[in-house]
Amino acid sequence: MSDISIDQQSTTKGFAILSMAGIIGKVLSILYIPFLRKIIGEAGIGVYNIAYTIYVFLYVIANSGIPVAISKSISELIALGNYKDAIRAFKISRMLLFIIGLVLSIGMFVFAEPLSKYMQDGKTTARLAIMALAPTLLVTSILSTYRGYFQGRSNMTPTAISQVVEQLFNIIFSLFFAYIFYNKFGVEAGVAGGTVGTFVGALVAVIILILFYEKNKKIRVVKEHKVVKTRYSNKRLLRKILAYAVPMTVCVALLNIGALLDNKIITHVLPTIGISEHNVDVMVGLIYQYNTLINVPIAIISSLAVAVLPAISGYAALNDKKALGSKISYAYRLCLLIAIPSAVGLFSLSGGICRFLAYSENVAPLLRIGALNLILMGVVQIQTSILQGVGRIRLVTVHAFIGIVFKVIIEIITMKYISINAILLGNFICFGVQILLNCRAIKSTLRIKFHIAKKAIKIAFSSLVMGLVAFLMHYIIYSVFHIFLGTSYIFNAIATIVAIIVAVYIYLYVLILTAGIRKKDFDVLPKRLIKFIPNFMLVDLI
Repeated sequence: MSDISIDQQSTTKGFAILSMAGIIGKVLSILYIPFLRKIIGEAGIGVYNIAYTIYVFLYVIANSGIPVAISKSISELIALGNYKDAIRAFKISRMLLFIIGLVLSIGMFVFAEPLSKYMQDGKTTARLAIMALAPTLLVTSILSTYRGYFQGRSNMTPTAISQVVEQLFNIIFSLFFAYIFYNKFGVEAGVAGGTVGTFVGALVAVIILILFYEKNKKIRVVKEHKVVKTRYSNKRLLRKILAYAVPMTVCVALLNIGALLDNKIITHVLPTIGISEHNVDVMVGLIYQYNTLINVPIAIISSLAVAVLPAISGYAALNDKKALGSKISYAYRLCLLIAIPSAVGLFSLSGGICRFLAYSENVAPLLRIGALNLILMGVVQIQTSILQGVGRIRLVTVHAFIGIVFKVIIEIITMKYISINAILLGNFICFGVQILLNCRAIKSTLRIKFHIAKKAIKIAFSSLVMGLVAFLMHYIIYSVFHIFLGTSYIFNAIATIVAIIVAVYIYLYVLILTAGIRKKDFDVLPKRLIKFIPNFMLVDLI
């Protein structure tokens, strides 16, 4: 086994690497939105959201199932010592994804106008942006294959590096072309220009991962291992991959169709109550800005879900119930440690954060109303990974479908009365239904008890204390500036940054005092970050 080695990074290390990349990527994305908004305007952001949501949905269809199937298949085959078939599974998947990506890319380009008309209730202002995004589907299909491979080998470093570089190139090229096209050709072309960086970033990321794959021959060609008796033919491997991929694709498509349905419902319902086309586009843009902020902590939780999947699949393949239960409990705890304080923080500092990031101030009420959805989304992510890892993905698909049905009904009924707040209410019902159904499925499948309620209470208490302190800190600092020096962007920025820093320390300190966190929970943080935590906080940790 020593000669076959690639460093098998633990779930904790893998999560730390991916979450750090996710944080960097999402922070860059957040900072990019105000500049794009400044270039193409509020309504332009709405049109951009229409095109990008279509792209994301097709991206999910192309890239959700097979990369996960690669990860799951490789981790299972490696756990059983079948290294050669693990490599062949990757190569078969790579060809399959290339074909799927090519077909979807051509389809998105050809049907750009009908897609725009359908999503915009007859308008075609998103057509150029949809066409500009189409080639990216092919590139991201290849990209996802390599990410799935490295995930299956529990090596998250190449994926993390590619994610950060991808986002950097995305921002630079998107803003450049948005500015050029908007000034020369108008809003529609400017929105299309704002999507160019998505293609460039994905292309650069593919090149990086191919270089990682080719450079390390120990990853690509496994030598000097014991020959296993059970080998799979290419046909059997393909069936094995599709058995994972098809249900997973349907499941994740259902989990992600929500944003597509949100946009369609907004563009269809709001004009019937007298909202102008321009204001409808603005409303779609507000939901996009809200989702961008919510998705920062969700990206960290998604990294946890990705990192924990190979371990869950491996333990399930070995039927190690004790290790499986321990890993699942740990994933739940980390999810709540991130999701609950993030939700409370966004609720407490919604106004300050929106002003600091130059987002529309109309996004702040959405953050306050929809903060709880962040926690529910995070739990659903972890539950999906758990059920997927133990082979119950069809159940997740059914549960997602039921949640979507509830969501659509609620949104259509209530949007005429509470405007786009109906989207937040629909999401709350959707995620809540999924959580209840998933909990029942996990308990009946694994028959393992999870003791997370006590920890959740401690995390919630620490988060509430943190939120109160953060709100008061921001209010006091900003009020002092306002009384003596007047109103200024920089004063709000100082108040917001100080409040966030103090909030982090308060949260950790109260968690430690209430024994809501353990010493090993800090393993997910880079050592350089741990140095910023005072020693008196860490001394009593178990």
